[in-house]
Amino acid sequence: MAESVTQDPTRPLAGVRIVEISSFVAVPLAGMTLAQLGAEVVRVDPIGGAADYHRWPLTDGGDSIYWAGLNKGKRSVAADMRSPEGQQLVQRLIAEAGVLITNVAGRQWHSYDVLARLRPDLIHVEVSGRADGGTGVDYTVNAGLGFPMVTGPAQLCTPVNHVLPAWDVSCGLYVALAVSAALRHRDTTGEGARISIPLENVALATAGNLGFLTEVMINGTGRERLGNTLYGTYGQNFTSSDGVGFMLVALTGRHFRDLTEVTGTTKAVAALAEAFGADFTDEGQRFTHRDALTGLFTLWFSEHTAEEISAALSGTSVLWERYRSFAEVAVNERVVANPLFTPLEQPRIGTYLAPGLR
Repeated sequence: MAESVTQDPTRPLAGVRIVEISSFVAVPLAGMTLAQLGAEVVRVDPIGGAADYHRWPLTDGGDSIYWAGLNKGKRSVAADMRSPEGQQLVQRLIAEAGVLITNVAGRQWHSYDVLARLRPDLIHVEVSGRADGGTGVDYTVNAGLGFPMVTGPAQLCTPVNHVLPAWDVSCGLYVALAVSAALRHRDTTGEGARISIPLENVALATAGNLGFLTEVMINGTGRERLGNTLYGTYGQNFTSSDGVGFMLVALTGRHFRDLTEVTGTTKAVAALAEAFGADFTDEGQRFTHRDALTGLFTLWFSEHTAEEISAALSGTSVLWERYRSFAEVAVNERVVANPLFTPLEQPRIGTYLAPGLR
């Protein structure tokens, strides 16, 4: 247990106890987030560990770096949840805490109906795969929502999954938000809450809110695969003369002017605008003519080293960053010096920089 997270009385959820029965990403991340907000989170696992206890990546000794990363700041209880005695023990823990978060569905003994008889003002948050009760995980939910068909190189014809479990992460934050809102409601009314959060609905809501679904419903056309191009404005990746990749984004007119000035293409871009009858102060027209613009900018990047490019762009308003591997990020001075991170000595894992402990 990380003392600095769970025992700070000044944190907003200090004094709140939450029981977590979970595995994998969404609910463990929710529990960790709630612990970072000051709640005492008690993760209850079956004896020997839940299904994620040995999830990769592992240390040389076989311990899960993944599991340790998503369970910082929690207390841990192991119980024989197949036995009546173990189930009753966990039920008492939940009733005393008054809050349960779980993605272990279909267990009648820790359902809302059973637990609410023990604690009428219980807050019960359950994550499921789909709203119809079907199963689903991030990668299967994602497959059915269109995103793999617009991810990857523009010329590719096969789906590409994203590496980041974006829906799990979003869902975990929704769970933490739901608990916070339900606690506020209980403080005001004395009432508990029964909350169901289907993972698929989290993804569908995001796709709808960001316009991916709405543009089909309204315009009758869907998003095309664009590779690393930023949709609707000017954003593109480039490679330096020494083989380093950069991502650039010019959202505003000022960004774009600075990009043309730093690359020495102001006159060429003006000539291009005249030839196309385009107004490049409009981000939509920058997007429409992105290939021609990229052709002008590419030459400058190919003639300069990564160090030269970084120095030049640093003096502009252009939004940019060089591509880095995880190995590079882990030792990057901006990461090491970032107050987000605190050295953590984790039993059986080792000492590493962990985020969100302060």
